[in-house]
Amino acid sequence: MLKKGPAKKVIIYLNDATRGKHGPLGPEVMKFLLEHGIAAGSMLRPSLGFGAHQRMHSELFIDAPSYLPVRIEFTDTAEKVERLMPLLHDLVSDGVIEVVDVEVVKVAVQEKDRGKQAASVTERSEGPAQHLRIFLGEADRYEGEPLYDAIVKQLRLLDIAGASVYRGILGYGAKRHTHRDSLLHLKHDRPIMISVIDTAENIQKATAAVERMLEDGLLVITDVRATRITRRAALAEQSDA
Repeated sequence: MLKKGPAKKVIIYLNDATRGKHGPLGPEVMKFLLEHGIAAGSMLRPSLGFGAHQRMHSELFIDAPSYLPVRIEFTDTAEKVERLMPLLHDLVSDGVIEVVDVEVVKVAVQEKDRGKQAASVTERSEGPAQHLRIFLGEADRYEGEPLYDAIVKQLRLLDIAGASVYRGILGYGAKRHTHRDSLLHLKHDRPIMISVIDTAENIQKATAAVERMLEDGLLVITDVRATRITRRAALAEQSDA
């Protein structure tokens, strides 16, 4: 498998009219790469191009489709590319082969589902935390946008673990105004609650930031004990990737 580090990228320029021993050369080259264990390869068809024959080929012109340009490229180790280059040289009877030094920065392969349940990694953390609940109205604004939206954005900037926004159907606040969800109201001002759970230190930062944004609302903080469970599919990734 291809690993992180120096590698070689090979680019082959052909056109659809180029023939190999057993048919169109493009698919023949791709089959050759697959049979010789190349890590990954692709064949692309540009919309415009010309080659050594100095004839413009384009899908925009009245041009036979078989003359459109084709580009094949693949990346693998320098050793494998050097070993295959003589064979590729003989296989490509009409075209251009280009070799470029590249740096592979990551190789990750996710296993496909083969009828078995995918392996999962479970992460669990538990400890004291605080629950912050923010009560406001849907019509409340902050610098031209809904206040609840602005608060969630601010919480993300503070790296708060997570926040959930809940919309109520009926409620009232300190001003004794009734807030409701009704089809008869063109302007909705339904009650909104934002729920945030994080460490006490992060909740303090969040509370200070939200207080500066609120004009009419309520903040409630409760001490809780939080258990966070995260399950994710195992990713087959090389440790040096």
